[in-house]
Amino acid sequence: MAAYENLYWSSGDGLKLHARDYPGGAEGQPPILCMPGLTRNARDFDALAARLAGRWRVIAIDFRGRGESAYAKDPTSYVPTTYVEDVEALLTEQAIDRYIAFGTSLGGIVTMLMAGLMAGPSQGRMLGALLNDVGPEIDAQGLSRIRGYVGKASVFPTWMHAARCVAENNDDVYPDFAIEDWLAMAKRLYRLNSSGRIVLDYDVKIAEPFRVPGNEAGPDMWQALGSLRDVPTLIVRGGRSDLLSAATAERMAASLDRVELVTVPGVGHAPTLTETIVQAPIDRLLARALEGAAIRA
Repeated sequence: MAAYENLYWSSGDGLKLHARDYPGGAEGQPPILCMPGLTRNARDFDALAARLAGRWRVIAIDFRGRGESAYAKDPTSYVPTTYVEDVEALLTEQAIDRYIAFGTSLGGIVTMLMAGLMAGPSQGRMLGALLNDVGPEIDAQGLSRIRGYVGKASVFPTWMHAARCVAENNDDVYPDFAIEDWLAMAKRLYRLNSSGRIVLDYDVKIAEPFRVPGNEAGPDMWQALGSLRDVPTLIVRGGRSDLLSAATAERMAASLDRVELVTVPGVGHAPTLTETIVQAPIDRLLARALEGAAIRA
C-alpha cells in the first residue's frame, strides 16, 4: 500500500468529503484525480498510486456517500452533476488549476462532464483523461445488471464470507481471479462496522436516483466527450464489458484527435487498471499530459 494523507473538504451543501492524497511529482506538476465507480471508493486506486508513487501526486476521491465521505441527507443529490460540483469544490480548496482525470465507470462520466465545463477561463484545466470502461452511451444490459444489485445491503461475519459472495457475483467479470484477489476486492468494497460485522462501504440510498432512467449520466454525453477532442485521452475497455460496447468505444476514439484505445482481454466491467496491457498506455498518456503542461506554463 502506498503512503497517503487524508484530505478533507466541504461540499456546497455542507458535507464533509474525503480523498486519499498520495504525495509525489515535481513542483508545479499537475496531480492525477482518480474517481471511482458507482459503488466503489478511493481504495480502488491504491495499487495504481503505488505504481506511480513519488513520480505523481495522486488524489483518489470518495464520492459523497462512499468510503470516508459523509452520507447525504438528500439522496436525490447522488447524481453525476452533484459529484462534479463536489470535485470542483476540492479543486478550488486545493488551488488546483490544472489536473489529469482518471475515471472508472461513474468516475468517467464525471470526467466527461468536467471536461464539458472547460470554456473561457477554464480552458486547458484538464491536461489528460483516462476513461475506464465507460462512454457517452451505456449498454442496457450493463445498466440492468447494476440496477439489480446496487443498494441491496449485505452483511457478513468474516472477510472470507464476503470474498466468496463477491466472487459469486463477479466471476464472469474477472474469470482469472484467485481467492486472494476476491479477498482484496472484498476489502475494497466492504468495511468493518462498530458491531464487528462486514457491511457495504456506501450509503445504500445511492440506488434511489440511479434507478430513475437518465440519472446515470448527463443530458448530452457525446457533447461532453467532444470537449476532450484536443485533450490527450486514453479509453480503456474490458473485452467482456457489458457496459461499454466495442462499437461505442470505437466511435469515441474516432471522435477524438489525441486518443488511444486499449481493450483488456478476458475482463468485464471494469478493468482494475493494474493489468499489464494498460501500464504503457497510462505512461504515454501521462507523458503527453506533461508535454501539454509545459506548453501552457
